[in-house]
Amino acid sequence: MLAVLLAHAVATALAPLLVARWGRMAFYPLALVPLGSLVWVALNWPDSDHVPTLNIPWVEELSMNITLRFDSLAAIMSVLVLAIGALVLFYCADYFHHRDGRIEKRLPSFAAELVAFSGSMFGLVISDNMLVLYIFWETTTVLSFLLVGHYAERATSRRAATQALLVTTFGGLAMLIGIVVLGHLAGTYLLSELIAAPPTGTAATIGVALILVGALSKSAIVPLHFWLPGAMAAPTPVSAYLHAAAMVKAGVYLVARMTPGFADTPLWRPMVVGLGLVTMMVAGWRAVREYDLKLILAFGTVSQLGLITVMVGAGGSDMMLAGLAMLCAHAMFKAALFMVVGVIDHATGTRDIRRLAGLGRHHKPLFAIAVGATASMAALPPFFGFVAKEADLETVAHSPALGAAAPYVLAGIVIGSVFTTIYSLRFLWGAFSDKGLDRPSARVAEMHRPPVTFLAAPAVLAAAGLLFGLWPAGLDAALDEYTDSIPGGSGYHLALWHGLGLPLVLSAVVLATGVAAFLIRRRLPRNRVAYLPLGNADRIYDATIRGLDVLSVRLTGSTQRGSLPVTQSVILCTLVAFPLGALAVGTRDHPHFALWDSPLVVVIGLLMLASSIGATLMRNRLAAVLLIGVAGYGCGAIFAFHGAPDLALTQFLVETLVLVIFVLVLRTLPAESDAAKINSHRLPRALLALAVGAAVTTLTVYAMAARTGVGIAELLPDAAYYRGHGANTVNVLLVDIRAWDTMGEVMVLLVAATGVASLVFRHRRFGTAPRVGTAPRVTAPAGQPDIAPVFAYSPAIGDVTWLRGSEMRDPRYRSLILEVATRIIFPLIMVLSAYFFFAGHNTPGGGFSGGLTAGLALVLRYLAGGRYELGETLPLDAGKILGTGLGLSAGVAVISILLGAPALSSAVLQFDLPVFGHVKLVTALFFDLGVYLIVVGLVLDVLRSLGARVDVETAVTTKAVTR
Repeated sequence: MLAVLLAHAVATALAPLLVARWGRMAFYPLALVPLGSLVWVALNWPDSDHVPTLNIPWVEELSMNITLRFDSLAAIMSVLVLAIGALVLFYCADYFHHRDGRIEKRLPSFAAELVAFSGSMFGLVISDNMLVLYIFWETTTVLSFLLVGHYAERATSRRAATQALLVTTFGGLAMLIGIVVLGHLAGTYLLSELIAAPPTGTAATIGVALILVGALSKSAIVPLHFWLPGAMAAPTPVSAYLHAAAMVKAGVYLVARMTPGFADTPLWRPMVVGLGLVTMMVAGWRAVREYDLKLILAFGTVSQLGLITVMVGAGGSDMMLAGLAMLCAHAMFKAALFMVVGVIDHATGTRDIRRLAGLGRHHKPLFAIAVGATASMAALPPFFGFVAKEADLETVAHSPALGAAAPYVLAGIVIGSVFTTIYSLRFLWGAFSDKGLDRPSARVAEMHRPPVTFLAAPAVLAAAGLLFGLWPAGLDAALDEYTDSIPGGSGYHLALWHGLGLPLVLSAVVLATGVAAFLIRRRLPRNRVAYLPLGNADRIYDATIRGLDVLSVRLTGSTQRGSLPVTQSVILCTLVAFPLGALAVGTRDHPHFALWDSPLVVVIGLLMLASSIGATLMRNRLAAVLLIGVAGYGCGAIFAFHGAPDLALTQFLVETLVLVIFVLVLRTLPAESDAAKINSHRLPRALLALAVGAAVTTLTVYAMAARTGVGIAELLPDAAYYRGHGANTVNVLLVDIRAWDTMGEVMVLLVAATGVASLVFRHRRFGTAPRVGTAPRVTAPAGQPDIAPVFAYSPAIGDVTWLRGSEMRDPRYRSLILEVATRIIFPLIMVLSAYFFFAGHNTPGGGFSGGLTAGLALVLRYLAGGRYELGETLPLDAGKILGTGLGLSAGVAVISILLGAPALSSAVLQFDLPVFGHVKLVTALFFDLGVYLIVVGLVLDVLRSLGARVDVETAVTTKAVTR
């Protein structure tokens, strides 16, 4: 099973290269992949005594083991998926043959998507783990979107692809919720175990209903049926495969898989049987009104999917056998007919039955193939469609599972079958009849004759319908292996002749009524209604999408007005309202907590409270920022008092860096805020701030009180020491145990740095801070070298230059004390940064703290020496530092995988050095180095953007004002 999936994956990767090299002829070798997989299926056909299974451990904590199970139902579906997939790929070689010899631009990706779809459908039907099944399920959804939207330049294709994606994704999300509910109730996500011991109760009923929403949306059951006719904008091979034989059968397959365990669930039969019958009749009625050959077949597909859903979902082995027989028959004749339409469209350039006349006489082989497939669709003997329809009528009439509803279900199937007969005749007549003309229509007369290879695939499928009609025992034996495991049967078997009985009578009535209605079709238009009694689902969909667009625009307009305070207010109000509302209506444990355990905490808390009140009252922006910083430093002190030195260190460093960034930004703003604006918004903002603080405090208290077991924090020190090989739990947590979180956080930092620089620089994102050697030169008199501009001498500075960048700075803004202090302190800070980095695995520190410390050292050099000093200190591109850091962090993850260990897991490196002695390194050190570089790159980028760049613009503005 795994080899089949891998073969499809390899073929998917090679398909674009093969098509680019060989053109459309590459479809022939690509067809060998599903064909070879079909051989594997035949050689490994399961039986009741031996069901091949495969279990690959994968994310066991989330129950995501890749469990594959190849039972008889999976084998039946695999034959349909792989056999018709091989024929469709074979058919594509001629379908994409253009008379002018050109190759479609998207043909390489189309070939890859079609092969990938075959592999995804095979993975879907053999997955026993429902979560893995869901992954394959959504993979088919995405591939269907790409295949339906193949002609992306056409608005109809884009609309059809989007519609199919939205509807099936909506169903898929509902199904995922149902899967989680059932898996949680049953304690397992394995379908085989879930069906053997299905959970019960209201929650289980809701879970089953949600899964059915996904299954029925995938199989285009009312009211989510409208996407499939719209998807006929796709190339015909896509329609023949996805929408006749493969994708739409995924929902039916899931219903058939779950019926033995859940058919007696309260909502099961009303949804499956009721909606299936409505689908069969509504779609059949729509099919007889269409003029496009593909739309006739599309609505016919929806109609018969409704019938198949009724049969496989009602319950009982007899109805399951009949339903699976109809599923196989439908795959054969509908795929063949779609291919016939593709030949007609390719040869004549039209699918409109009003423009086709005389095609039957003009191309008899194609007509013969169409007659065979249509006869099976209309349930005429001796084709397999007749055998399947007889089985449907017989098993429904005597179904114990349906009980008193059996006659009504039977009547619905008979009415739907009448429509099937009508649209079958309409298809055959519309495509091939003379329509009373003595010569072929213009399109038919000008058509080119398709090659024999173009007709081979539909001919094989039409012949298969005849073969299994004459020899139904071959399919009966294969289907019985699954249906015999379902209780409630009478031992019914497929046969061409069961003798005279009710099914034969009903078949005759259906055929006679359908033929009569078709013959008097010209009299019916005068009696047809001018509107659709049940509405037009496609228009309802459009109205719904338009309504959602209008709602989203109005909601966005009312909550996101381009004002940062308004946006923040909406977010914070949501933070207060929803969690507190859930806490108010939910179960609560009475909290027990102490306000403080040290008098110093009270003092710090009062200082934080005073600074917060002061920040509310201040008009001066810088003073308000400094007061907010007092609250931040107070928070760090509380961390320290509670035994969290790592958090305290990080809080102090981050608070300092944020203060610097605020100061850099405030240089471009007025010193004080407008008094009128502050007074008008001060009270609401203060109340919102109090509400947020109270809400967060309340939620934290109740969350701590709700703990009933040992917290994970109790287990972390041992896990850090024995698994991460470090004594500093916080650092090991960041770089090993939850390194994926850290990876996401550093990527956010990288995006933030890029965003800030892009907003400031706009056009040129990358580069280094300016250096003294790159400063603009002043042109000297002839015979003398050009020199850099030097500001007027200032006695406060003296003759000694402590920082090279200070030479390019206005003396009015230079400080000798600051320059001297920076020259002395900078190396010490960098040594401290290196210490934090190397010691962080066992003592407070780490790459993040070390990077922040190095960043503060860069801030000090910039403040003391200006933008030129920043370039002299670190003459590197901030973008390259960020990229190197991200590459290091991601590289550690990749190396771990290559070494056979989980991603980002630590390994110990031990060796001896002459001076240092025995050295012990953990590979997480290199991940931490990446974090270090990303933080340094972020600070450098901010200093370049909000510091150096603003300095330049300020200087230019000042010079212009002076002039």
